[in-house]
Amino acid sequence: MLQRGIHHLSCALLLLALLPRPSLARPFVLVFSQDDLSDPAAVPNHPSPAEDVADFDDFPESESKPDSVLDPGSWSPLFEPDLNFKNPNPSDDNEVIYYNGVRKMVEAASRGDFRVMEEAVAEIEGQPHGQSVMGFLFSMGIGRERSEGKAFLHHYFAAQGGNMQSKMALAYTFYRQEMHDKAVKLYAELAEVAVNSFLISKDSPVIEPIRIHNGAEENKEALRKSRGEEDEDFQILEYQAQKGNAGAMYKIGIFYYFGLRGLRRDHGKALRWFSKAVEKGEARAMELLGEIYARGAGVERNYSKALEWLTLASRQELYSAYNGMGYLYVKGYGVEKKNYTKAKEYFEKAADNEEPGGFYNLGVMYLKGLGVKRDLKIATNYFALAANAGQPKAFYQLAKMFHTGVGLKKNLPMATALYKLVAERGPWSSLSRWALEAYLKGDIGKSFLLYSRMAEIGYEVAQSNAAWILDKYGERSMCMGESGLCTDAERHQRVHALWWKASEQGNEHAALLIGDAYYYGRGTERDYDRAAEAYMHAKSQSNAQAMFNLGYMHEHGQGLPLDLHLAKRYYDQALAVDPAAKLPVSLALASLWLRRNYANSFLVDMIDSLPEVYPKVEAWVEDVIMEEGNATILTLFLCLLTVLYLRERQRRHAVAGDMVPPQQPVEQAAPLVM
Repeated sequence: MLQRGIHHLSCALLLLALLPRPSLARPFVLVFSQDDLSDPAAVPNHPSPAEDVADFDDFPESESKPDSVLDPGSWSPLFEPDLNFKNPNPSDDNEVIYYNGVRKMVEAASRGDFRVMEEAVAEIEGQPHGQSVMGFLFSMGIGRERSEGKAFLHHYFAAQGGNMQSKMALAYTFYRQEMHDKAVKLYAELAEVAVNSFLISKDSPVIEPIRIHNGAEENKEALRKSRGEEDEDFQILEYQAQKGNAGAMYKIGIFYYFGLRGLRRDHGKALRWFSKAVEKGEARAMELLGEIYARGAGVERNYSKALEWLTLASRQELYSAYNGMGYLYVKGYGVEKKNYTKAKEYFEKAADNEEPGGFYNLGVMYLKGLGVKRDLKIATNYFALAANAGQPKAFYQLAKMFHTGVGLKKNLPMATALYKLVAERGPWSSLSRWALEAYLKGDIGKSFLLYSRMAEIGYEVAQSNAAWILDKYGERSMCMGESGLCTDAERHQRVHALWWKASEQGNEHAALLIGDAYYYGRGTERDYDRAAEAYMHAKSQSNAQAMFNLGYMHEHGQGLPLDLHLAKRYYDQALAVDPAAKLPVSLALASLWLRRNYANSFLVDMIDSLPEVYPKVEAWVEDVIMEEGNATILTLFLCLLTVLYLRERQRRHAVAGDMVPPQQPVEQAAPLVM
């Protein structure tokens, strides 16, 4: 079965990348053709490189490191109570000053207190990791004039000191400028850190940033599911777990172990729930305990216990457990000696049952020639199968192959994009949890600050969320500018920049808003050419509104050539993409017909005047009709007209009834006598 699947994939491989798939951003799709595969003759089967445990799917060689160690200068210690995080070292004055400053900065953003923000920045500025914060402040224009050059400089020095979030910021800057040779190096390093931070091999529950809006409206469904202990579904699940439901026990343990569903990470609670689930025979809890013992994550490392738990899980037909068992045989941990043949058998059992980790591990064996003849083509196909099934480390391997030209033709833009996908799953992604938690608690200022930090380092969802908060909450967003709370101009400028960055990464709603901003001159100079460019970007993502707008601009020659045929084509495309556009498209097509057949007529002049007349009518309705006293009088007047109309209608029916002539009786015909 596997060999047939590999042969089918040898000519064209389709991978659906693991980007978040909200309704506003299209999925990222990779298509591999035969041309992407490197020439085997150009890549000799030289001796396999030494095996590298980081290339395997299950357990890192060293002790599991907390996120605060993997992400130096991380803000997480301010929010994360888990014991795996290291609190500021009291003996390190710089670290204490830095975290006190960051804490004060977050509190200032929460209250909109610019004076406290200035005090916090003064404390942070001279600290090693303070360079990263200063880069963020210059990038956003908080408490100082916005300067991308100064932001870059601060991030550069912070990155030299090991700050990973500054490396993310630099990588994203290079990525936007299509400087792939520089971006790929940084994203490769960041992706490696991210891979080593993954806690389990099977279906690692990555915490994707939640999109808090759906178009112009709040995304109530997604937010409801993110409320954690306050959510009714979670409370029902916890009740079921307390009543002895093994599946519910396991799920509660997962939530606490990884900090999902708005919960704070708590390994102690998680392990207690896993232990209870194991007593009830829950195989998934057995597998996770096996991985925990192999890693030494929260318990003393014990490979023998790890193999015991994984074996028990596999006996209950939990096929992903074979990945852990195969790994132990590859490394010779908890078993008599290394045994590649045995390891391959276990990986194949996992792969035969469509387990992504099995595909991935087999790919590593063929890539490195461990117990098999090295074959880059087979390795590539296995990685493709794993990536298509959602294995994030497979994307990392494919990125390395595009980066180095081993197995796949060298392609730096593709390598950069794949590395970025993996890098965004690193420890720094935990900022999204705290931003969402603050939003759910109504702390808009804190939420906006944290989303802004994530936006700066390249997260599209954070860019979109921060822009939406500014649009929706205005002054209540506690947006801070150069010398105080943001002015209207500063707010418009910042929201424009955020939407633009989101649109560059495939957010069609953002591209549409940027087009509207340029078309109507909202927060920027009116520019029909740039409006058309933004609408084209949204149109490329099959946005019906953008297609309609492009048709309108062609019809009127605004930013695009006057071309009625192209206008009709765009209107037709808008209707084909979204049937709900039937009414506006029908009206637009009628306008085109009049323009084509009655050019320079009164009707065309009247249609062209509508955009100018409408705002005046709207303002008159709002200022005159909707004024409280006038609205009351108008309502009474309409009620009176309605009553008079109904009475007149009743009177006419009565008169009509009197005028109907009486019906004459119908004489029965005499029977026909034969």
